[in-house]
Amino acid sequence: MKKIKILVVEDDRAILTGISDLLESEGYEVCTAVDGQEAVYKYSREKPTLILLDIMMPEKSGYDVLREIRKKDSSTPILMLTAKGQEVDKVIGLELGADDYIVKPFGINELIARIRVQIRRLETKAGKKDFHPVQFGDVKINPKNFQGSKRNKYFILSARELSLLYYLVQHDGEVVDRFTLLDEIWGIKYEGTTRTLDQHIAKLRQKIENNPAKPVFIQTVHGVGYRFCSNPGTLES
Repeated sequence: MKKIKILVVEDDRAILTGISDLLESEGYEVCTAVDGQEAVYKYSREKPTLILLDIMMPEKSGYDVLREIRKKDSSTPILMLTAKGQEVDKVIGLELGADDYIVKPFGINELIARIRVQIRRLETKAGKKDFHPVQFGDVKINPKNFQGSKRNKYFILSARELSLLYYLVQHDGEVVDRFTLLDEIWGIKYEGTTRTLDQHIAKLRQKIENNPAKPVFIQTVHGVGYRFCSNPGTLES
């Protein structure tokens, strides 16, 4: 079995060494970078299974690195490391395509648990048989290449967006509450606000709706959650 490789990007060398030693003791292969420029280089060269990415760094910020990687890779899990703990910082990272965040200082068990969640998601996604091409309205989704099309215009879905959309499609016509979606798609008992989910829904609507401000496929059920409707007009939003 191929060893899981984790790229740790952190400009504080003491923290970098501590995280690297911990991950190696857990059986992971580790590669490291101390600034954003080196992070992009190491990502391209090492092809890591997962990335731990600090936000505040020299050369390029973690946000810049995240943007650059997500332009060509929507599936490698990226966990943001932030010392700020501000909700706005978390939301920015998640909007740019981060899979999770962890606030410094953090506990060893918390870090390992969050890494394992992302690894399990990768393994589950690799073995899924129910991710087949789907079509609703003028939208077509091909999960094999994370690509969709609407009116002959193509778009790319992130791994999280694809999982979220498929879960809603599988529950066509049903109201799914926000916390169920967070537990099912993010795979953890989420401890923050539901803004993370709402931001992902907003991005999906930009891709699949004629008018994202007045969605017909992914409908909001105020105070509860969301409902997917493959046949717009049969349900009131």
